[in-house]
Amino acid sequence: MPAASVIGEPCVLLKLGEIVLKGKNRHQFEQRLQNNIRNALASTGVETVLWQRSGVIVIRAKSAAVDDVERVAKRLEDVMGIVIVHRCWRVDKTVEAMTQAALDMVGEHPASALGGSFAVRPRRRDKRFPITSAEIGVSVGSAINVKFGLPVNLKRPDLTVSIEVDRDEVFVYTDGTPGQGGLPVGSSGRGLVLMSGGIDSPVAAYRMMRRGLRVDYLHFSGMPFTGPESIYKAYALVRELDKFQGGSRLFVVPFGKAQQQIKAAGEDRLAIVAQRRLMLKTAEVLAERRKDGALITGDSLGQVASQTLINMTALDDAVDLPILRPLVGMDKSEIMDSARRIGTLSISELPDEDCCSILAPRRPETAAKIADLRQIEKRLDAEELAEQLADSVQEHHPVYGAE
Repeated sequence: MPAASVIGEPCVLLKLGEIVLKGKNRHQFEQRLQNNIRNALASTGVETVLWQRSGVIVIRAKSAAVDDVERVAKRLEDVMGIVIVHRCWRVDKTVEAMTQAALDMVGEHPASALGGSFAVRPRRRDKRFPITSAEIGVSVGSAINVKFGLPVNLKRPDLTVSIEVDRDEVFVYTDGTPGQGGLPVGSSGRGLVLMSGGIDSPVAAYRMMRRGLRVDYLHFSGMPFTGPESIYKAYALVRELDKFQGGSRLFVVPFGKAQQQIKAAGEDRLAIVAQRRLMLKTAEVLAERRKDGALITGDSLGQVASQTLINMTALDDAVDLPILRPLVGMDKSEIMDSARRIGTLSISELPDEDCCSILAPRRPETAAKIADLRQIEKRLDAEELAEQLADSVQEHHPVYGAE
């Protein structure tokens, strides 16, 4: 956004995506998104005004300062349900004002300094405005061409100047920043993520938030037989993911003694799958107490021994709640690319002593039989043990941006 002064006000224009395809319940999604936007902007310390029109949300900073508007725009890039974030000028409803705003924005754009091509995309929402869209495009485009000498390219321009004539004002903006897309967090219910310290589960959490699910996180620590490093790592991951929803909760269960019991109760090759089943049972107890509708894991089909199709079926048998696996069809490189983009990869790659290292058989079972696993759980009294583990949970509240 240019620092130059124009006859108008800097603001943020948000373009919505999937929400606009909703039917009679569309207003519920829009209301949820507006609430999420307000909650996200509370952390910026900028006082704002929000209003919505068809498919678009406008955010004004009460200070009308360019720096405040930039802070607002940057924060909104992480809010689910927004497709594009535009830094724009809200100007008077005159050709002179929209032309001046366009000239200022083109002058600050890198494509202008490089002599790139441009196009003007006018849209006249208010059909009462006496000048047509085509006439606006010619008038503003001519002024840009005269001042900067840039060539016009309507098919593949290096720079696009968009002008939207609304009922009371005009919005002028150039290229926007991609948002997260998807649906507003909270519009699809609640879920509980089984959060390891690895690469996969944070990406699974992100993908479910993007589908409108509000998530909490459950981490199983190997304590008292491992150090607290895995807890610190899970905390850092949840804190980073909190930028997408706010108000995240991390639950930590000390799982080391339960792992010892599993090792003593069954065949060594079944230990990993038996452990995963007990984790899911514990997660189900906690989820039911919190009224979460599903469990979420970072399983990817065939990635490790416990994630074969047969073993996944055995895991599904452990609980009644649905288990969502948003990464099931992704390969490791795709998951790593996603983790890098959302900011969790560097945290996941930090060393720690994972609880799974306590139960690491030389040859883990890739085709576990459900009947054998149930026998192990009968010796453990797994249902009662899951209740005890859920009772031992420690709750944390990682906040994005907090030290």
